Amino acid sequence: MIRVLAFAAVLALAACATTSAPPPYSAATSSTTAGYSDTQIESTRYFVNYRAPRGAEPARLEDYALLRAAELTLENGREWFWVDRRSLEQQSDGRSSGPSIGVGVGGGTFGRHSGASASVGLSFPLGGGQVRSTARGATLEIRFGEGPKPDVANAYDARSTSQTIRARIANAG
Repeated sequence: MIRVLAFAAVLALAACATTSAPPPYSAATSSTTAGYSDTQIESTRYFVNYRAPRGAEPARLEDYALLRAAELTLENGREWFWVDRRSLEQQSDGRSSGPSIGVGVGGGTFGRHSGASASVGLSFPLGGGQVRSTARGATLEIRFGEGPKPDVANAYDARSTSQTIRARIANAG
């Protein structure tokens, strides 16, 4: 019976260590829900943001922000956009990066009786010992391009970017 309970506990811990489902790609309905939002700065400049309040894979959030930037570009009758600035709000999932040792000391009194205790604990991470980085949000500052798209890393063809990211999302999830 003890072996069955121990096995169930290990399975439960392993389930907790797995990556949760990625957030959906949709507009945010409030500042606390997952989704994209955009703010116009000038006629051809926007901040594009994708937030995942509980965190998600950084690459997924960056893809969602780029996808929204591509959609916004096409909605405004343009063919390409330029990313001026990028930022990623990183967080850690809190898992240990390796074995750890903890020491505890305690004591107490009850009436005329008193006691003391000490303990030492050792833990080993079940997921291989690596800290998994997640992000809460990705923000891009973009501007729409005019004329031929320059052949540089920060310039994106809106249609191609949209198609590529949508295909990647469909294949991943």
